[in-house]
Amino acid sequence: MSTSLAVDPVDSTGSAPDAEKVDVYDTTLRDGAQQEGMNLSVADKVAIAPLLDALGVTYIEGGWPGAIPKDTEFFARAHKEMEFANAELAAFGSTRKPMGTAHLDPQVRALVESEAPVVTLVAKSDIRHVERALRTDAQENLDMITDTVRYLIDAGRRVIVDTEHFFDGYRFDPDYALAAVAAAFEAGAGVVALCDTNGGMLPDEVFEIVTAVRARTDGKLGIHAHNDSGCAVANSLAAIEAGARHVQGTVNGYGERTGNADLLTVVANLQLKRGQQLLPETGLAELTSVAHQISEITNIAPFARQPYIGASAFAHKAGLHASAIRVDPDLYQHIDPRQVGNDMRMLVSDMAGRASIELKGRELGFDLAGKSDVLGRITNRVKDAEAEGYTYDAADASFELLLREELNGQRPTYFTVESWRAIVEHTSRAGEVNAEATVKLHAGPQRLVSTGEGNGPVNALDHALRLALTGVYPVIEQFELIDYKVRLLDTSHGTDAITRVLIEMTDGQRSWSTVGVGPNILEASWEALVDGYVFGLVKHDVDPR
Repeated sequence: MSTSLAVDPVDSTGSAPDAEKVDVYDTTLRDGAQQEGMNLSVADKVAIAPLLDALGVTYIEGGWPGAIPKDTEFFARAHKEMEFANAELAAFGSTRKPMGTAHLDPQVRALVESEAPVVTLVAKSDIRHVERALRTDAQENLDMITDTVRYLIDAGRRVIVDTEHFFDGYRFDPDYALAAVAAAFEAGAGVVALCDTNGGMLPDEVFEIVTAVRARTDGKLGIHAHNDSGCAVANSLAAIEAGARHVQGTVNGYGERTGNADLLTVVANLQLKRGQQLLPETGLAELTSVAHQISEITNIAPFARQPYIGASAFAHKAGLHASAIRVDPDLYQHIDPRQVGNDMRMLVSDMAGRASIELKGRELGFDLAGKSDVLGRITNRVKDAEAEGYTYDAADASFELLLREELNGQRPTYFTVESWRAIVEHTSRAGEVNAEATVKLHAGPQRLVSTGEGNGPVNALDHALRLALTGVYPVIEQFELIDYKVRLLDTSHGTDAITRVLIEMTDGQRSWSTVGVGPNILEASWEALVDGYVFGLVKHDVDPR
């Protein structure tokens, strides 16, 4: 079987592919949406697509029209409602069925009817999949590639071919894997993406195989890597180094199993480390913002330690680091975080020295330079508190309240608590568990007593505190508890262990985190709740009553 590959293929415009620029192909809306627990609605896709376009990606793969009804609806809406400044919309589909005809295949026709200017076809390139999954022969599979690509080009579409399981297929039968690539290029595909579908390759293997394919063709090669070996980003970079000029991936590394290559990390590495301009000038600075906005839409919490854009990507904790960072931040950072829209953070902990506290204060808007007495007191308080079980790494709001107390001589006082209690009642007849909480407090001249119910004692306390305070401070209506974490400290004491609670609240525009520590979960939760409401009032410049 011949494995000769086409030389200097042309796309549908008649121009030769750019040998230098790397295409950025985002498949968040299709491959990323296959992640366990993710279910993107049409409205979600309509919201995400403009964010990807603003980032400056080359292609946005919107889904599989004809196979998935909501993807068909998305393309219909996109055609009528959406205009992209940077990206082109790509529809994903498969080659025609065995022993069929491309123009009669309903799913192939649906790709044309989607009105997407670009179509990405998945094609088999591993002979084992051809024979066992498609249940056809080697030549028929090549004919399926050829017929479908030519039909779509005749219909005015530009075609990208994803050669599924290419690397595994190449290792088993390189001649057939190369024949699939040749068939795609000879039929007129503008790009052939080599897929590590099982995600098991290592970077040196990817580099070797892409180099071998590159030596056989001048066609534009791409890389589509999955992360099952933890190497999706590295494999993508290795493929680019070997000559691929088209990279596929997803925002935040979404995808089935362990995910796809994190496209944001790939882009940042290529642009900042290799000097390749993949995104428009403003695109790189939007990486963090876009990633977090998409996290909100997908309802999947951002990964704090995600490279470049994670909340902890430029977070520094050790006192020795802080002393050096005060002199030159670049001493402990591989890039300026502002290049990707992120920022440096100082973590305050028992490892913190005065330099850490000073830098953290500056980050929060307080100038502590030269205030050695204050710095000393705060440093000692932090170390003593952490010895008791507190942590300020993830509780900036509680730390800022501590800092304000040391600077002003007292905490901001919006209310004083007289008492609180929580009751949990189990009704055996109904099999229900009810929680009720009562708080008594003073706000200004008023004594307030409020009772709240909830699905647990902490939820009931939150409701009771909110009910008591909203009449005095109406802005509290905007506050919402969005995250709650509990950790037992010194677990050798079992149920008698010290408890630490971290709470995150939001006002719809920003979020803040507080910490509480106590001999039981309710006392720790109450402390964190009170800090959360106090901090929210401080940030809204509310005057105490």
